[in-house]
Amino acid sequence: MAGLSLRNVKKSFGEVAVVHGVDLEIADREFVVFVGPSGCGKSTLLRMIAGLEDITAGEIAIDGRVVNELDPKDRDIAMVFQDYALYPHMTVFENMAFSLRYRGIDRQEIRRRVDEAAHILDIEPYIARMPRQLSGGQRQRVAMGRAIVRDPKVFLFDEPLSNLDAKLRVQMRTEIKRLRERVATTTIYVTHDQVEAMTLADRIVILNHGRIEQIGTPEDVYDRPASTFVAGFIGAPPMNLVPAAALPAAGRPSDKLLLGVRPEHLVWASGGTPLVEGTASVVEPLGSDTLVSLDVAGTALVARLPPRVVRRKGEAVRLTADPANLHFFDRVTGIRVMSS
Repeated sequence: MAGLSLRNVKKSFGEVAVVHGVDLEIADREFVVFVGPSGCGKSTLLRMIAGLEDITAGEIAIDGRVVNELDPKDRDIAMVFQDYALYPHMTVFENMAFSLRYRGIDRQEIRRRVDEAAHILDIEPYIARMPRQLSGGQRQRVAMGRAIVRDPKVFLFDEPLSNLDAKLRVQMRTEIKRLRERVATTTIYVTHDQVEAMTLADRIVILNHGRIEQIGTPEDVYDRPASTFVAGFIGAPPMNLVPAAALPAAGRPSDKLLLGVRPEHLVWASGGTPLVEGTASVVEPLGSDTLVSLDVAGTALVARLPPRVVRRKGEAVRLTADPANLHFFDRVTGIRVMSS
């Protein structure tokens, strides 16, 4: 097992800089998720760690050893790709055993490792099948099994669930959570899906245009977003962001600030001065709750309310929030100022 360090890591393609001096320490056996929109640099960063992409500047160290000049095969990492990357002419067993045979591992040890990984991933019944005979979820399990048998210092996952349908993604997230409990290896997982990040990570690294916006536990980045970018990216629906001056009841009516409040923290105001007052423009019943949209100072604000509190477009809406759940950001820089 091993920790991993990134020290002022940069990447440019010609004159175009895509990763801007990333510094990060990942502890032994920690599960860290890189998350961000397309083009934020998360996969490029992962590929540099793997050795599949040269770094322009900085250092990458695994278990205290700088690996900048090492080939991927010499870094003691295992990578799982989104397209599975299985050999179509080999059985499941042969796919999982291939790297071990290449390294000259004893035949009995290969059998032991493959059988153990197949048991952990519940793919024992498919061990003699070809990849074309497997479902997408089964192929991804084989790809993970191929990584497990190598017993690497670091696992790298590059959007491994993006090719699966929504139901299977939920199932595979559960499988990966279980796998973590049984195979405690330092892991970096790349995704654009903030739900995957929130449910899997020990810590989340949120990237934006090749820079780290925030590092923290899922609770940290959800409860105390460091910027409007994080506030808008984490959460579904995302945090509402409206000019503070449009909501004088918030107590900080500065035109230099944005007020942030999550949809679930807006509650019906039965009396007193509401934080928000308006007319429902969109009502979306979801069974267990209802999403209600209304316009505030030209900005659409969304509240997650109990079912049937608001039933249809055009109804009057009066909402308030606990001051502890209000967040303020600099309107120009987007940087968090403080909570209420």
